[in-house]
Amino acid sequence: MKAYRSALLYFKPGAQPSQSAVYEADGLLVVGPDAGGRQVVQAIGPYHTLQPRYPQVPVSHWPGRLIAPGFVDLHSHYPQTNVIGSPAAGLLPWLENYTFPEEKRFSAHEYSTQSAIFFIAEMLRNGVTTALTFATSHPTSVQALFTQARQSRLRLITGLCLMDRHAPADVLNRSAPGGQTDATEQSLIDSEGLLQQWHGVDRLGYAITPRFAPTSTDAQLRGAGELAAKYPDVWIQSHVAENRDEIQWARALFPASRSYLATYDDFGLMRQRAIYAHCIHFDDDDRALMRDTGAAAAVCPTSNLFLGSGFFDYTGADRVGVQYGLASDVGGGTSFSPFHTMLAAYYVGREGQTKPGLSLSPQHLWWQHTAGAARALGLDGVVGNLQPGCEADFVVLNPQATPLLARRTALANSLDELLFAMMVLGDDRLVEKVVISQAL
Repeated sequence: MKAYRSALLYFKPGAQPSQSAVYEADGLLVVGPDAGGRQVVQAIGPYHTLQPRYPQVPVSHWPGRLIAPGFVDLHSHYPQTNVIGSPAAGLLPWLENYTFPEEKRFSAHEYSTQSAIFFIAEMLRNGVTTALTFATSHPTSVQALFTQARQSRLRLITGLCLMDRHAPADVLNRSAPGGQTDATEQSLIDSEGLLQQWHGVDRLGYAITPRFAPTSTDAQLRGAGELAAKYPDVWIQSHVAENRDEIQWARALFPASRSYLATYDDFGLMRQRAIYAHCIHFDDDDRALMRDTGAAAAVCPTSNLFLGSGFFDYTGADRVGVQYGLASDVGGGTSFSPFHTMLAAYYVGREGQTKPGLSLSPQHLWWQHTAGAARALGLDGVVGNLQPGCEADFVVLNPQATPLLARRTALANSLDELLFAMMVLGDDRLVEKVVISQAL
């Protein structure tokens, strides 16, 4: 067992997100193995209360620091690291001019491996300890990412990107060698093989991953839904209602579906552990479908602002009861930093809402990128928090990491002021140390 003394931040289960944070100015975090050998939180609370209960446990003391749960990134694209910050008129031109040309390079094992190493290191450097991310349509890209994530102990969920139409040939799913199996069938065979190889290995999980409805045929979406029914504990991830041109395209391709989102439901792809990125241009019927099926929205504010896609409607989601969490959406998103993402979400909360001028509290924003995102993944009580039983993933933050941070945080008179100052002024320099749950 080990113990860590510092200021502590964690979240009360079941509390309103805006009032869920617990802060201990001088706290103790005790971690140790559970019955399965995972390092988990054994106890957390005030130092003077807990330390006498663990007199033999060595204590690492970090004065002036803040220990908080590792961040959970609910949506990203590891193959798009090299196209962050590429200028484009909007989503579809950005895909055509930058994303697809980059993703074709992931047919090469070495390129995939080097990209995976960098992507995972960047996630960890920014304090992200759990990530749901896209690979490409090439099985080698999935193999490389899972291999590197297992070595690093990052909790990672990914899967083969399913796309069998409306994209360049070198980024579509390929047929089997020798032409014995068509590309659509082979993509589903490859998905199931990767799922069986990697899902549940250490801290890894598989996600059935249609890129978005317009790049999959009915047959591929139907097959993805059959896989989801066969393996109910895996995840599903895709995109929906990000951009108005994309929505018109999807509606033309699937006219029998009530809406773009309903297309996924028609193919059996809406359920718990299904994460849909963006979810911007929804009506209340769409929101009710998300709520009733248990699917969740990955809110991607830096990407939506960068590509001019629109604003996630927090007030509409809360009114209907949609689950959601925050995501970087690298590389449409502009930063790996959760602090940049939380700040962008604050801007989104101020604009484009059915309730104008919404002000998301710092506690709520931080919750969205930790405990809220974990809940959306169905990992509530596993990651994204420091309650007893949670995996011991945490970050050590230094509020004095830069001269401006030190000056501003020294003047904070409340928890919300402290958290907001770090969100507005913070970046990777704020993250002094990342601790990942280790299997014994």
